[in-house]
Amino acid sequence: MALQIHHVCRPIPPLSSTGSLSSWPSKQFTISRDVHRSFALTKTINSKTRKNLRSSVRVKSSLETSGPTAVVGQVTEVDKDTFWPIVNSAGDKTVVLDMYTQWCGPCKIIAPKFQELAEKYLDVVFLKLDCNQDNKPLAKELGIKVVPTFKILKHGKIVKEVTGAKFDNLFAAMEEVRSS
Repeated sequence: MALQIHHVCRPIPPLSSTGSLSSWPSKQFTISRDVHRSFALTKTINSKTRKNLRSSVRVKSSLETSGPTAVVGQVTEVDKDTFWPIVNSAGDKTVVLDMYTQWCGPCKIIAPKFQELAEKYLDVVFLKLDCNQDNKPLAKELGIKVVPTFKILKHGKIVKEVTGAKFDNLFAAMEEVRSS
């Protein structure tokens, strides 16, 4: 399955020798032909400038413009129909799945920290799955026993699992998979 990335943001200017962006116009528009250049430059600029770019990267599951997408820098809600297409379209990116329920207190406590991770680690796809009746078949397939459970996937396979609202354990497991 091919991977398509749509990048909509304020244009990323060519960096001058001084690193100044002051001469660059601030009008926002869609970049379609310079996506590769944009990603390379985004990695080289500082975090303050990156936040000013207000970028939104959407990972598509095919070359078509329809289908499930995950937004990098945000936690994306998935269900039994969208989970595997998004995981497969992530390619070699690390995918972190938060399996939760609406009534779970610890799930609600760790959710903002999970969102912060998504905003900080743009090279990781962050997903969340409500383990309700509609998604019960997928939850069973993934082997959930307690909530919250975090599954960390690489190349479409589960490589790590963290149970409970243990942020330090989640962070350590994610870092281990990212670095491998």
